Amino acid sequence: MDNRMLQRRRIRRGFIWGLTALLAGCLLQWAPAILLAADEYEVPAGLKAVPVPDDNPPSAAKIALGKQLYFDPRLSRTDDVSCASCHHPDKGWSNGERFATGVEGQKGGRSAPTIVNSAYARFNFWDGRAGTLEDQALGPVQNPIEMDLKLPELEKKLNAIKGYQEQFQSVFGTDVTSDGVAKAIAAYERTVLSGNAPYDRFKAGDKSALSEAAQRGMHIFFNKAVCSACHVGPNFSDNAFHNVGVGMDQKEPDVGREAVSGLLGDRGSFKTPTLREIGRTAPYMHDGSLATLEDVIEHYRKGGVPNPQLDEEIFPLKVSDEEKADLITFLKEGLSSDSYPTHEAPKLPE
Repeated sequence: MDNRMLQRRRIRRGFIWGLTALLAGCLLQWAPAILLAADEYEVPAGLKAVPVPDDNPPSAAKIALGKQLYFDPRLSRTDDVSCASCHHPDKGWSNGERFATGVEGQKGGRSAPTIVNSAYARFNFWDGRAGTLEDQALGPVQNPIEMDLKLPELEKKLNAIKGYQEQFQSVFGTDVTSDGVAKAIAAYERTVLSGNAPYDRFKAGDKSALSEAAQRGMHIFFNKAVCSACHVGPNFSDNAFHNVGVGMDQKEPDVGREAVSGLLGDRGSFKTPTLREIGRTAPYMHDGSLATLEDVIEHYRKGGVPNPQLDEEIFPLKVSDEEKADLITFLKEGLSSDSYPTHEAPKLPE
């Protein structure tokens, strides 16, 4: 099969995923369990309204509570690991390391994905085992190698803090509950939005928003390299799972999505991450094995690690060194926002 046929297949696959994402977006607007709350969240240019579950409408008080919980290390057994420990605003809302580090220095086998624009994710965690942000929020709290705090212990611990007890009564009308913790954290995480990047301004008509190198890189991204087969839409993610040949040469490779779906075809597949603020979120891939964007492009130039479940879109990417440099310029310059969500840690309740 020649490269032209492969590219046609990639474009067709990208169209299918794009159509799927469009239809899913329509369903989100029509389904009674979902409402769109653009008036509650300040949405930057280039992004769509934030989808919000109808049982967790945002409010200023709930978001402020969620921010405190997000930055509070008391949500861990050892009082020294918070959500922000692995997803910090100063590090691209990740942790700048290959793996996430939990209580007592324990490390997992996957990198910490960025929180940026997670409001738009239809699946959470690299393998998609959680649906909503509410479903995701309590996973790391309970995980023995992350925060290692059981939910009854979490509730008891936070109920003993007067400031939290008062806020939960005000926001939810109850004492501290794990359900309320999840809802508050999720409401806060939906404020971590990045848009209004040079790419967005360029698409809106400001032809000076991107340098000439970035414009060339954008053309490569959407055409020759067909990166948009998977990195599609306003958030540059198809919200799907792909085996791109990372880590498949290990003795016991991470099976990824297969562990959730039970499907052999999902072996080695992981969620497509957003490319928004990609210049801030190194290292890359689910295992943090690629230190730089240069390494990422080289991985695709080689066609990934061959394996039976390698996506049909993956083949040796034939771009020159100059094209590689332009592509990286587009990713770093074009998708980095001047209004990057830099949040300061709040004062915690006592």
